[in-house]
Amino acid sequence: MLRIFCALWVFVVLAGCAAVPYPYGRDIEGPKALALRDRESQIERGRPIAFVDGLGHYFFSLPTKLILWNWSVENHRITPETEQALCDYLAANDLRQVKVRLNEYAPGGEWSRLVRNREIGGGWRYTLGVLSTVFYTIFPGRVFGGDHYNPYTNTISIYSDHPSIALHEGAHAKDFAQRELKGLYAASRMIPLFPLYQEAWATGDAIGFHRDQQAAEAEKNDYRVLYPAYGTYIAGESLGIASWFGPISYPVELAVQAAVAIPGHVVGRIKASQVDEAPEPTDSAVVAEDIL
Repeated sequence: MLRIFCALWVFVVLAGCAAVPYPYGRDIEGPKALALRDRESQIERGRPIAFVDGLGHYFFSLPTKLILWNWSVENHRITPETEQALCDYLAANDLRQVKVRLNEYAPGGEWSRLVRNREIGGGWRYTLGVLSTVFYTIFPGRVFGGDHYNPYTNTISIYSDHPSIALHEGAHAKDFAQRELKGLYAASRMIPLFPLYQEAWATGDAIGFHRDQQAAEAEKNDYRVLYPAYGTYIAGESLGIASWFGPISYPVELAVQAAVAIPGHVVGRIKASQVDEAPEPTDSAVVAEDIL
């Protein structure tokens, strides 16, 4: 297992760099981008349901809250401040067609977007895209949480009231918007270790945005939550490789995620304390290197 961790850290360092200074998106949505329908709002918010939201907030999300040490993670109560932060990011990067669902369960809408999304080939949409939408339908994030970006429907789903997490998912949408072979790029997440590159890119872009905006407090919050979150991605890849040799129990998975997140917490807080002292350009490789 130790060798796996070391290999993953090396891979992170080699993940590649984002452009410096911060690269704002300009007309990055292609002509085939799935357009919002007439009078359709880009951002939709689910109707509050006390029992369902409470179940997700006080029960299912507790392990993630403890690992990231943040009570706002998957709390299913997104404030206007978090919504505005994501709106600002999408507008600044010219992402006009990506759909955003704030604590909303909309399987009908997602199936419709899957079918209509011609930006990704049917071979990808009707295999991996169907699987992702089936998972969304059967295991609703409205209950189980799991902030994410779905490239097959070009939809961002947010369940955490944390701007850094929201921008991280927005950065995934920006990343995919700039890729020509979107279906292949989405499917590449099945390749061991490759998700670490995509997560490093999104983390670096979110931090870079706040740094370029000179939003010091927001940048500090980025480090405090996105660095330990990156540790959980490393843990996930490690466990995925380890599972080739035998099943791994859920308690062991949680223990590994918590252990690997600890360096992220330490380094993230060190970086947060240095934000006002010595700001420096941010890119995916820098983010990965700092975690080391």
